[in-house]
Amino acid sequence: MTTATQEQPVQLVSVNTAPDRAKKVIGAVIEQVKEKYAIEHAGNSETIEGVEPLLRSIQPPPGILFCASMWTPEQQEEIQSIARKAIPGIKTHAIPTGLQVKVGPEGIVKYLVERIDEIMAEP
Repeated sequence: MTTATQEQPVQLVSVNTAPDRAKKVIGAVIEQVKEKYAIEHAGNSETIEGVEPLLRSIQPPPGILFCASMWTPEQQEEIQSIARKAIPGIKTHAIPTGLQVKVGPEGIVKYLVERIDEIMAEP
């Protein structure tokens, strides 16, 4: 069973005020799950206002959006709501607020790798 087909990778967008860290963390996650899922980091928005234009600019449309842990729960909900309106059916996941500060980038990678199956299985 493959949810991300080998011929068409799933485009992933991150929303993170530290784009270099986002690229590094997402890259490490993609590397660790590449045997199971074909995922590409298609872009990062550093602002909530930039989420919708970024999502609409990527072709094929992104299938996943990750919210970084620097956003408050309210901001994460707003970001995910924008994503779902812009791209119906997009899978979204908010990393718990403050987790990056507690566990560092390696902890975020571990957190996402442990949850990737449930994220990919979302309807």
